Amino acid sequence: MGRSGILAAFNAAAKAFGGRLGSFSHGFPTQPQRNLSLHEYLSMRLLKEAGVSVPNGVVARTPGEAFKAAQNIGSNELVVKAQVLAGGRGKGTFEGGLKGGVKIVYSPEEAKEMASQMIGKKLFTKQTGERGRICNEVLICERRYPKKEYYFAIALERAFQGPVLIGSAQGGVNIEDVAAENPEAIVKEPVDIVEGIQTEQALRLAQKMGFPADVAEDAAHNMVKLYQFFIKYDALMVEINPMVEDSTGKVICIDAKINLDSNSAFRQKSVFDLQDWSQEDERDREAANAQLNYVPLDGDIGCLVNGAGLAMATMDIIKLHGGTPANFLDVGGGASPEQVKEAFKLITSDTRVQSVLVNIFGGIMRCDIIAQGIIMAASELDLKVPIVVRLQGTQMESAKALIAKSGLKILPCDDLDQAAQMAVKLSQIMTLARQARLDVKFQLQSCSGP
Repeated sequence: MGRSGILAAFNAAAKAFGGRLGSFSHGFPTQPQRNLSLHEYLSMRLLKEAGVSVPNGVVARTPGEAFKAAQNIGSNELVVKAQVLAGGRGKGTFEGGLKGGVKIVYSPEEAKEMASQMIGKKLFTKQTGERGRICNEVLICERRYPKKEYYFAIALERAFQGPVLIGSAQGGVNIEDVAAENPEAIVKEPVDIVEGIQTEQALRLAQKMGFPADVAEDAAHNMVKLYQFFIKYDALMVEINPMVEDSTGKVICIDAKINLDSNSAFRQKSVFDLQDWSQEDERDREAANAQLNYVPLDGDIGCLVNGAGLAMATMDIIKLHGGTPANFLDVGGGASPEQVKEAFKLITSDTRVQSVLVNIFGGIMRCDIIAQGIIMAASELDLKVPIVVRLQGTQMESAKALIAKSGLKILPCDDLDQAAQMAVKLSQIMTLARQARLDVKFQLQSCSGP
């Protein structure tokens, strides 16, 4: 399906640069992936406010709250769900040995005991890797008995030049596997972004998905509400897996995953204020606070560049000379010396970084501003790794003079190819020295292009 294809492109691009899934957008990192993901209980709350049918549930932050929540729901059959922003919760493992982040319980006492084994513990899944994700909350919700599970999502797809409704009769499973093994099982219904969703479209999709005639209208009603929610909150994706027909004949959205566009934060402030930074890499938070476009990768050569295209070219040429970039970092066209310093803090917080390559083409972004930030960072942060700097364009000569006057071990280089070669060689030297437990002392001389 389209979204899986896009994710596959992300993954291929990320692997090419030693990165992680989700680091790239449409094959190149125009900006870091800070698109907001909400916890399930928050998604359910927002969907309920939008008129979508969801199970009755209460969030709990302590075992005692879990006990009270279970009592208030008033059912003898409940589900305790760990609230972590990672897929595969049901097959994950907690610190302490508990298997699974989604558990069925039959009393408030059991809900309390299960919550005590989840809250404050890290959950490890295929998506979290060895780092895991801390579980600070659990969702206590009523258990519903589905007759049939379906998959439904709304996403923006380039192929349709707008939103598309995506459905399948195979819900409650990994939809990517369905797409790979049986693509005919997935049906799509594009929506005209100007005209908006039509009830007839939603009903047609519900029928194609296999909803029985007596509940197809109920399913279509939920789809219309979900689309309205999608537009209202500037969503990139709303995924319901599963959407079910339960034992009472009611269509209900059992689980929800919602991603919102970070570019809409200025008009969706109330929602973006709900972001749980405990679920994010600390560097992502620092980058967001400093308004830097930063994506960590898996290499050992730090990169600081202005402009996404130039950043990609810089990463390419590092790879060409046998090196591996440690990050994508675009300071943009209006960075201040303080932002440049923060950029260096982000880069060098990665202990794998052995050298840094700065590549600035000064247009709107003045080279002397970058130079001031580099000098500030090298002085205040006591940087131990060599820095190779290529500055071209506006205030280039002033920038070079500032660097020369600083007396710091910063290597200026006019030619990008030579600068990349030097950054790779210095990284190799630093790596060998650290392996041999040697303290490297180096003296840099400027290099000039042809």
